[in-house]
Amino acid sequence: MRVSLIYPGIAGYGFKSLGKGMEAGWVSHGLAHLSSAAKAQGFDVNLIDLRALSGWDEFREELYRRRPDVAALTMMSVDYNPATTAAQIIKESLPETVTVVGGPHPTIMVDEVAQIPHFDYVVTREGEITFPWLLGELRDGRHPENRILEGEMPDLDALPFPDRELFLNEWRKYGYTLDSPEVPFVPDLPAPFLTIIAGRGCQYNCNFCQPAERLLFGRRVRKRSPANIIAELKLLRDRYHFASFMFHDDCLTENREWVLEFCDLYQAEGFTQPFFCQSRADIIVRHEDMVQRMAQVGLKGYFIGFESGNDRVLRFLRKGTTREKNLAAARICRKYGIKIWANYMLGIPTETREEVMDTISMLKEIDPDWYSPAFYTPHPGSDLYDYCLEHDLSLITSHDQYRRNPWEIKVKGQDPEFLQWALKESQRRKPINAARRQIRYLWGRYARPDKVIRRLRRMLGV
Repeated sequence: MRVSLIYPGIAGYGFKSLGKGMEAGWVSHGLAHLSSAAKAQGFDVNLIDLRALSGWDEFREELYRRRPDVAALTMMSVDYNPATTAAQIIKESLPETVTVVGGPHPTIMVDEVAQIPHFDYVVTREGEITFPWLLGELRDGRHPENRILEGEMPDLDALPFPDRELFLNEWRKYGYTLDSPEVPFVPDLPAPFLTIIAGRGCQYNCNFCQPAERLLFGRRVRKRSPANIIAELKLLRDRYHFASFMFHDDCLTENREWVLEFCDLYQAEGFTQPFFCQSRADIIVRHEDMVQRMAQVGLKGYFIGFESGNDRVLRFLRKGTTREKNLAAARICRKYGIKIWANYMLGIPTETREEVMDTISMLKEIDPDWYSPAFYTPHPGSDLYDYCLEHDLSLITSHDQYRRNPWEIKVKGQDPEFLQWALKESQRRKPINAARRQIRYLWGRYARPDKVIRRLRRMLGV
């Protein structure tokens, strides 16, 4: 049985976008896990990555060349249009091919997706057990009557490691000569670079996200054991000789004991590669010893969802932090030399101009290394999405608009001119911070003792 997995992630950069940025240069861990799970059951799996193609005509050519018995697509909300278009083309070109769709959007908006006639089966939640089972049924000539199949929650340590070669081999076919399994995005994470996921789920209750996360993965956070992560990193070190990596988890640091065990094993195995991960301000403040330990073994940066600098807005978002905790977390990061990738939103429902100014003033005090702003997007499956629908606030007219970005206002009642000004002002550093940053850069570039010694050795030829 020939199985083609199809990655439709072209909503951001379009066709021929491979390697252009984070979303265009990373593997889909969902498809990579499905591939390794299906291959473990003896199925022949290949990939069609729309990011590598020139357009829909080339997609049709690939379908005719591969003639899959089963074509399976993953779908986030922003992927709805390219995924449904791909499914339609599959049915037009190869009517006998069985089409399967899974991922976040089919789980959260199952009724919407089930109405699309181009999908034969919809797999909700997690697919590593259910998808290979479905392939076995189809191979043996049995077509399950129920189009909607609820996925089972697997034991994460029992899963085979994600099949990164699925992506790398496909990319090479199209002439992409990558010196890195995935595209690095900051100077602190040199190539060869890769991403890894340690667990599934989120225990927090932010209303711009939940309960979608719980619908996907259950109420409890499930993590692979630190030993399992180390085993994968050892394999990746041998295979790709990676120089840096990033944890792709929603929040790696919610379990202090897990993190400390990972740090001990990471150091014991001789790893020194720098890494980034996602954390929260309240966790950083509560567990400074954990932050220090992570910095000792290679942590170079945190993604932190500060979201707002106003306490009322943070309570409205059910964020579980405060302005003061946000600022305190930034101070702790500076203390241990950890870079800050600051995620925040503007144009939040109910937010006033004065509250936007609080966010701006907070960011000027934090002085993050990278700004990651967005105009709030009401995302399906979240309580705040429902709030926007109930109050007739949403400006979303196409699934393409579910992409997180800072250039399109997604809810009514906002002043576009003010938000554009606020966006620019939020990223304008105080003069003293700009000066300090330049001094740090020049010191690191020219004056650090280890670099001076290396330059002298090169001059002397020793």
